[in-house]
Order: sequence, then structure tokens, then C-alpha cells
Amino acid sequence: MIRQLSEECILVIHVAKWLLLATAVGLLVGLSSTGFILVLQFIIDLGARATWTYWLLPLGLALSAWLTSTLAPEAKGQGIERVIRAIHLDSGKIKWQIIPAKITATLLTIGAGGSAGNVGPCVQIGSGLSSLFADILRVDSYDRKTLVICGLSAGFASILGTPLAGAIFGIEALFVGSLTYSVLFPSAVAALVGYLTASFLGMPTMNFVASSFPSFDPQLLILCLLGGMVFGLVSIVFVECLNGGKRLLYYLPASPPLQGAIGGILLFGIAWLATPEVLGLGKETIQRALAGEPIVWALILGKILTTALTLNIGGSGGIVLPLCFVGATTGSALGWLLGQDPSLFAALGITGLLAGAINVPLTAVLLGLELFGIASGPYLLLSCTIAYLLSGHRSAIPTQLLQFTKAPALQAPTNQEIGEIDGMEFEMRKKSDGEGDMN
Repeated sequence: MIRQLSEECILVIHVAKWLLLATAVGLLVGLSSTGFILVLQFIIDLGARATWTYWLLPLGLALSAWLTSTLAPEAKGQGIERVIRAIHLDSGKIKWQIIPAKITATLLTIGAGGSAGNVGPCVQIGSGLSSLFADILRVDSYDRKTLVICGLSAGFASILGTPLAGAIFGIEALFVGSLTYSVLFPSAVAALVGYLTASFLGMPTMNFVASSFPSFDPQLLILCLLGGMVFGLVSIVFVECLNGGKRLLYYLPASPPLQGAIGGILLFGIAWLATPEVLGLGKETIQRALAGEPIVWALILGKILTTALTLNIGGSGGIVLPLCFVGATTGSALGWLLGQDPSLFAALGITGLLAGAINVPLTAVLLGLELFGIASGPYLLLSCTIAYLLSGHRSAIPTQLLQFTKAPALQAPTNQEIGEIDGMEFEMRKKSDGEGDMN
């Protein structure tokens, strides 16, 4: 009896501690995310009034590249991968200089028209503030990592307006093949508080609304399997182009600012040849796809190329919103091709690309449930899990650690960054006693 009481006392203290700390992180991240997004939206609206904004691309990306290369290299690119690497390798320690550098570099990149998202910056800024909060409290390495994971969840939840998906994102994005249940409660509290804080302060909503899903449609369920396959393949293209952009820099022997200027010129050229829709955040195109409006198929490849270019030549931003763009346009095109409601398939594409490209199928399903309603659940579950499996062992967040392979016949080193895994060895295992148990 005494032992049981001791156990319960320890658990009660644990809950009280993390209720307090995670609430503080949620408030901090919700406030910072709202402030950042309002400033970013002001700059975007200011640029929308002028016809010459995209002429600033070479200058904006050159300045962003100079800033990140000289002051805070960790602020370059998408941001989430840097946070996850800090959690795995540095016990969540993030330099405070990254916070102002990320804010400035992202405003320069997206304000000039670079193709990047706003979710990753909120996540990295929130995680950086959480690490700074841990410094002030002088907590141990375990608590520091937990606080940074709380920042990860709160940043995701506050900007997308999806607290359930945000809570799971913090415990799912760290590893491929496993969940970090030990921080589920703090992550959930931080996500909920971050979301409520951002909503209270007037965070602009994404306004992602699709047609209503039918309660149960066997034909649509079967088509979701096909959709999942397509989204998995497009995820592969997205990740390979993103990684290929990094390798391309080795053939461009120039200083980071000059690389940024050249990249800005190339982005301007792509937008001129295709359409300016492939630049910027792309929220309007996502909303048009979800409304069922016809979408030009070239937007899919155009957005992949401009995002890979932006995030590899010194630009700073996020990867989540470009994935939503590619997923929505791919799903819309597939819907038109199959003679189905393109709005429904655009919704499936958003979640399918997230599941496939960054290996977070549960987060993707919950995100879809929160955005598109409970009736979407069975369709999301099928398409997201298929996309997750068929995208293979690659990720747009290459610092995720591989815990378990996606199929028993695949062999690969575990507890290693997925971006460092060169290939898989295929082997048909001989079943032995006890093998295959889910332990």
C-alpha cells in the first residue's frame, strides 16, 4: 500500500510540474507565433500592392544567405530539422541568436517572394524560446529536451489551428517508426495552450475548408488506396528534389550571398515561365484547390522546384506549407482525372504528402480530422498510411532517427539519422520462435 501511494504521489507531482511548465511554454510560443505571423502578413500585404515585389528576390535571398551564413547557420532552410537534431544531439540546446536570425531571414525570404512556409519558422522560434526558458530555469538535460519538444508542438498547433495534430507532431516527428510517449502529456498541454493563446490574440487562420466527406463510401475508400500510392510517389519526388538541391550547391562555387542572388534570379525566371503562384506561401492556391476550382498541373512540379531552390540557396522558411501546396494540387489533379470531387482529393493530398514526406501519418490523420471533419477519418487513414509506407526510408526532415523499418523484410541501421542512410538491404527472414511479436 505504501509503495502504491508513493508511486501515485510521484505521478501527481510529475503531472503538476509539467502542467505548469508546459502551460508557460504554450503561452510563450503562442505569443511569439502570433507576433511573427502578423508581421509576416503585413509585409506580404505590403508587397501585394506593388507589381515589382518579385524583382527583390535576388536581393532578399542574398541578404538572407549572408545573415544565416555569418550569424546563425542553423537558421538557414526549413528549421524543423535543426530543432530535431538539437533534441537528439545537444539535449535540446538551441542558441538564442537563432531566434532573431530566423525571424529576419524568413521575413526577407518570404517577403521577397521566396517559396517557403511559415510553420517551420514558428516551430524553430518557439523551440528556441523554450530552450532559452530552460536556460533561465537551469533544468537538467531531460527537462530541457521536454521543454523544446513542447515548443515544437505548440508552434505547430498555434499556426495551423490544430491542437490535436500539434500534440502528436511533437512526439512523432522525432523518430521514424516510434512515438515518444514519455512526453505526450507536456506536449498536449503546450499544444492546447499555444493554440488557445494564438486564437485569443488574433492569429490569422489558414481557412482550409474542403467539401464534406461522405459517411461511408466503399468506392471512395478504394480510390483512397490509389490516392495514397500517388501521394507516396510524389513525396519521393519532393524529398529527392529537396536533397538534390543540397548536392547541386557543390557545383556552384560561390559565396552564400552570391548563391542567394543567383537563386533569386532563377526563381524569378521560373515564375515568369510558369506562374507567380509557385512563389510565396501559396495559401491562396491551396484554398482554390480545396474549393474544387481547376488547378494547372504544372504547379505541382513548379512548387517542388522553387521550394527546393529557395531552401537550399540561403533562403529561410518552412517545409509544411509547401507540402500542403503540392499535396492539394496533386490531389485536385487526381480528382479531376478520376472524375471525383477534386476538393476531397485535395484534402487527401494535403495530409498524404505530410504523411509521406515527413513520416508523420498519425499527425496527418489528426490534422485532417481537425480541418475536414470526423467523417474524413477512414479515407485519411487509408491514404496517409499508404503514402507513409510507399515514400520509403527518406524524409524532408533528414534529422529524424530511424527506429524501425517500414517493412520486416527491410534491413537498415537504426538510431541513425534517416538522411544518412544510403540504402536498404532486402532480406527474407526465416521466422524463428517469438519472431514477429510486437514487443
